[in-house]
Amino acid sequence: MIADQLDAVFGALSDPTRRSILARLTEGEATVAELAAPFSVSQPAISRHLKVLERAGLISRTRRRTAHLSHLRAEPLRQATVWLAGYRDYWEQSYERLEELLATLQEQGADRSRPGDPTGRSTS
Repeated sequence: MIADQLDAVFGALSDPTRRSILARLTEGEATVAELAAPFSVSQPAISRHLKVLERAGLISRTRRRTAHLSHLRAEPLRQATVWLAGYRDYWEQSYERLEELLATLQEQGADRSRPGDPTGRSTS
């Protein structure tokens, strides 16, 4: 995925209204009026959101008689997911290091709470 399209996809996904529109479009095509119904914004505002989604390649729009229908195009979402998956190994390794650190700290805490010298030093 080229950087500009990736930027456009993440920019489009940054808005909760646009994410809701995409979720609605997983159920099938819809008109602007149908997409605007659950929101307390005007149809022109929804149209502006649709333009952002269209520029990002997340939807396509067709015209049927007088209605403009929006359709979900999931390929850019898949490509963004593939890009994000590249960071999965990093996060998994970070969590593993954190778990190791916590285990070490817990062992050290258990050693200090055992009877003997409260400083944890050997008394020999």
